[in-house]
Parts: sequence; C-alpha cells; structure tokens
Amino acid sequence: MKFPGSVLVSVVLFVAETVTGLYVSSTYSSAGDRTWHSLTLLFCLLPCVLVQLNLIFIHRDLSKDRPLVLLLHLLQLGPLVRCIEVFCIYFKADKVEEPYVSITRKRQLPKGGCTDEVEKEVGQAERKLFTHRSAFSRASVIQAFLGSAPQLTLQLYISVLQQNVSVSLRIFMCISLLSIVYGALRCNILAIKIKYDDYDISIKPTAYLCIFLWRSFEIASRIIILVLFSSVLQIWTLPLVLSNFLVFFFYPWILFWQSKSPFPENIEKALSRVGTTIVICFLTFLYAGINIFCWSAVQLELNDPDLINKSQNWYRMAVYYMVRFIENAALLLLWYVYRSDVYMYVCAPLLVLQLLVAYCMAVLFMLVFYQFCHPCKKLFSSSISQGLLSCFKFLCYLCIPSKSPNKGDKFGAKLSNSSDISEHMKAVDSQNDNAHQDVSASA
Repeated sequence: MKFPGSVLVSVVLFVAETVTGLYVSSTYSSAGDRTWHSLTLLFCLLPCVLVQLNLIFIHRDLSKDRPLVLLLHLLQLGPLVRCIEVFCIYFKADKVEEPYVSITRKRQLPKGGCTDEVEKEVGQAERKLFTHRSAFSRASVIQAFLGSAPQLTLQLYISVLQQNVSVSLRIFMCISLLSIVYGALRCNILAIKIKYDDYDISIKPTAYLCIFLWRSFEIASRIIILVLFSSVLQIWTLPLVLSNFLVFFFYPWILFWQSKSPFPENIEKALSRVGTTIVICFLTFLYAGINIFCWSAVQLELNDPDLINKSQNWYRMAVYYMVRFIENAALLLLWYVYRSDVYMYVCAPLLVLQLLVAYCMAVLFMLVFYQFCHPCKKLFSSSISQGLLSCFKFLCYLCIPSKSPNKGDKFGAKLSNSSDISEHMKAVDSQNDNAHQDVSASA
C-alpha cells in the first residue's frame, strides 16, 4: 500500500496558502487598501468553499449520518479532518484483517508486442485510500486554478504598482506558485490515469521532474506576461481574460451540440438533471480556468460517459501552444510599446526575450515528457515527433505556393492544344488535296 504523500502535500499547501493569504489580507486592511483587502480575501475563501464542496460530493457525506464531519466542513476544516482520516486508515491497514477483498484486473503495458492481465486483491482500506487520493487530487486542481492562479496574478500586479514587496508577500507568492504547479501536475496525472484506466501504470521520478519543469516555466511566464500587460493597459485586461475564458468555456458545449448526443445522465445516480447540469457547468468552468493559464491535459467531451476525451490529439495541443505563443508575444509587444516610467530601471528587450525563452523552455520540457518520460508512450498510435513533423509539413504546405497550374493555365493549355490539333488537321487536308490533284493530272 502506497504512502499517501499526495494527500499530505495537498493539505500542507492548502493550509499554508490560506493562512498566509489571510495574513496578507489583514495587512492590506490595516494599511487602508480596501480593494486589495477584499480581492485577496475573496481569492482565499472562494477556493476553500469549493474544496469543501468537492470533498463532500466525492465522499457523499450528504447521504451519510455524519453531522460532525459536515460541521467541520462548514468551519473550513474538512481537508484537515480528511488528512487525519487518511493516515488513520493507512497505519491501521496492516494491523486489522480485511473482512472483504475484491479482485481487480489490470493490463500491463505491452512488452515485446503482447499485453498480460494481472489480477490484484484490493481491500476496503486501499479502496478508501484511493477515494481520498482522488478527492484530494481534484481539490488541488480546484485550489490551484480557481484560487492560487488569480491570487498570484493579483499579488504580482499589486507589487508592480506599489514597487514594494514585503517578506510575507514574497512567501505568499511562492506558496501560490507552488500550489499552481502542483495542481497542474495533479491534472496531468489524473489525465493519464483516466485515459489509461485499464492499465497498471507506474510513473517514474523523471516524469514528475519533467512535468514540474514544464508547468513551472509555462505558468510563471504566462502570469508575468498577463501582469505586465495589465499594468500598462488596464482597460483591456478584462476583455482579454473574458474572451479567453468564454472561448474555452463554450468550446466543449459547441462540440456537444454538434454531436447531437443525448444529455449525460450517468455522472452520479443520486443527481437529478439539474444537479447534473450544475456539475457539468462547474467542470467546464474549471476547464476554462485551467486553459487561461496553461494547457489542460484533460480534454472535456460531454458526449462521452466519462466526460473525458481519451484520444491523444497532437494537433489540438500544437494549435494551443502556437496560438498561445503568438498571444504572449503580442501582449509583450504591447507592453513594450506602452510601458510607463514604472519600468524605467528594467531592461525591456531583455525581459521580453527572457519571457519568450521561458515559454519555449516549457514547450521543450513538454516535448521531452511526451517523447521519453510518458508512462504510456508505448500505447501512442503516433509519437510526438511524428505529430510535430506532420504539423510542420502542413504549415509548409500552407506557406509555400503550390506549383500546380491554375484555371487560367489549364484553359490556356486547352486552347493551345486545340490550336495545334486544328493546324494538324489543316496540314492533313492540304496533303490530301495535293494528292488528289496529282492523281487527276496523271489521268
């Protein structure tokens, strides 16, 4: 039985960010900055409430007689209680005999072209730990992209405007960045486990390192670019964020309406149609929030029973990163043109170059992960290198003008062919006339 380290990391980041966020919010209140105090408090409490609802929903506490647990969730102490419960289950697992054991079958990754099924006994303790890990993984994603990401953007924006960064604010921003990167990492791991649920998967430390570096460069560069743009063009910040959010929010719904599939009703048996709609809307809301800051490894597909697209679409990933790179470059160009005196002592060209290189480094580590470190790379129908090669060929096909004749050339060729044929027919007729005249003269 694996040690529940992911649960411990999630709880530590959750508690550390909440405590430091409340402290920073109190400093804004004592300084008289009501706006920054309210926004900081909002981004602290909103993800806390959503995390409690997530834990209650996954563990189905509303249908159980557990009033003390529900009270602790109302007091925002749910993650602490769940963490204590996880470690109690873990340490008691080997001491108490399992009254009921189920058998699961997992397929091994292909070795030498063949795959074998492996049977494994799963007890109640291990099943409970699996549920807790799943709940905390989803809670980390919610905390990261609905709380930590907007919080870090806000605090960095305040630091740029005030040109002063206190020690507590530095610690708070570092914890928020770690929370976002960890949430993105858990999102990648969730995507792998959902897509390849039939296989027995083990993720190596090199894969975790590649994902961590990939997400760190991608998220840090993206947030800094958004802050730089919003510091000089405040009026365009809200339209930019809203356009990004609405595109990714409605994209799964548009695909669902085009497929003309029936409305999904098998997400949770206890949910009504209204409850199912609320859950799906929340999932698309979270999906849009993730895609504003980084690539979501999970692609929503509402006409699928699992709500997840399990195919590996390299083209969608390539289009996302190309469009995002162009957008980041455009935002940096606008910042460079309209930058104010606040950035007097900043080497603007060097900063632009560093941010673009950082985003390219994120793409590089992403390519390394999918090419060499992905635990299920043997199951890919095509590798990432083949996908990139196809994309480059497609771009070259679009950029290089084709050498095939156009309609005018085809029409001219037809005219020239017809004129050649007519001249040939005239020559044949003249030869026949001359032969006829020679025959008549001899007669």
